[in-house]
Amino acid sequence: MPHPTPYQVRLADEIARQLGQLADQLAILPPHKATQVIARVVDPADGVLGGVTHLVAVSSMFAKVQAERGGLPPEVWLALGRATNELDAIGDDLDEHRETLQHVGDRPRTEPAKPSSPAPLVIRRHR
Repeated sequence: MPHPTPYQVRLADEIARQLGQLADQLAILPPHKATQVIARVVDPADGVLGGVTHLVAVSSMFAKVQAERGGLPPEVWLALGRATNELDAIGDDLDEHRETLQHVGDRPRTEPAKPSSPAPLVIRRHR
């Protein structure tokens, strides 16, 4: 008889499914609403990115204890630690833009959107 899937595994699967749904919906939202969602996602205190970073950090602490006991290879702990550091750095980089995202997302949409001038996003190399 197979063992039932633990609640925490089902919870992780459900969160992953909902993140996929959020990404799918974000792709079709009007810019104003999409910006509101993105601002919430990158919020370091209460956002998705902060939550994932915290989850990976806790996973790293667990892996460290397990590696010290011989239950996991040390490389697993090191990889989770690096992932935590990278996610934290990404969160710091995005945090400087959070206020802009919130401001744009909170702006009322009573007047028609004015087209903004496009920003050059490609940097060409000089040879």
